[in-house]
Amino acid sequence: MKHRLKPALAIGLAFASLTAPAVLAPAAAQNAARGIGVVNIPAVIANSNAYRTAQQQRQTTYQAQIEQANQRRQAISQQLQPLVQQLQTASQQPNANQQALQQQAMQIQQIEEAGQRELQQILQPVALSQAYVEEQINDQLEAAIQAAAASQNITIVLTPEGVVYADAAHNLNQAVLAELNTRIPSAQLVPPAGWLPRSVREQQAQQAAQAGQASQAAQQGAAAATTTQQQPVAGR
Repeated sequence: MKHRLKPALAIGLAFASLTAPAVLAPAAAQNAARGIGVVNIPAVIANSNAYRTAQQQRQTTYQAQIEQANQRRQAISQQLQPLVQQLQTASQQPNANQQALQQQAMQIQQIEEAGQRELQQILQPVALSQAYVEEQINDQLEAAIQAAAASQNITIVLTPEGVVYADAAHNLNQAVLAELNTRIPSAQLVPPAGWLPRSVREQQAQQAAQAGQASQAAQQGAAAATTTQQQPVAGR
């Protein structure tokens, strides 16, 4: 079982803390009944020591990028505000020129899209840090769940999405959280130079494999064609 959080690539999420509900049951409720446990994985990860510490450290380590993005976001907003007001005023006029309104709206949209791309570029190191920390935690998650299940005599682990109702006796969150904190008490905040999220690495590996297969097929085809040309013609 692998559970991977998607990297926070959106600008607002790049440096904001995940606020998954911390539905962590009391320790007395961890003797999950009848061998079935329920784990809220996003809540467990968001409450892990490694994740919470990284969220705090990121504000300091990447303070320059965060402040630059905030300042640029404010500048873009100030640039857009009069344009939006002009568009609203013009659209309320009788017999407004629809073509001119469309051009104004397109101009606003282009500025917004360019601003979003610029902000993403500024915050890319922050987003990579977020993805790097999440990957480290996810690498320990499966083992933590298995260890927690074994300690509670659990043979089936479900997520809340697949459960209509379960009382607190089935809540395995605290046990998984304790295991996760033991296995990864902290995470490295800054990824190594050139590091890419697992999803990107897997995509690149798949593309490389496909390119290799295509190259091999082309070489085999060329070799077969060469062999055919070299065969003697019957009757000569």
